[in-house]
Amino acid sequence: MGELIYGRSDIAIQFEDRFLAHAQLVIGPKLGRGESFFFSWVEDQSVGSGRSTIWMNTSMPLYFRYVAMAPATLNRKWIKVLQASADSAQGLMYIPEPGSTTASLPKTRFGDRY
Repeated sequence: MGELIYGRSDIAIQFEDRFLAHAQLVIGPKLGRGESFFFSWVEDQSVGSGRSTIWMNTSMPLYFRYVAMAPATLNRKWIKVLQASADSAQGLMYIPEPGSTTASLPKTRFGDRY
């Protein structure tokens, strides 16, 4: 499980490397065009369930941290689904890969605790 580290804080969101790679390809170009948007996900039960949202904009540094050494093979259909989500009024939503039955929910860490 990789992490998206948000801003200059100790907020880290744990995602599967595969999702993180696809999200990076959606987030990077949007921020590169100066587009701000929300990014939301449902939390894993181990961190109390619920839903979390962060505001993505060019003033917030992002750090994509992968566990795997090799880059993920890309699923173009998933990228298009994530792009459509990011371009909607609700913003980018964590959406498991189409057809996947093994996706785990993200976990948000604040400091040293999940």
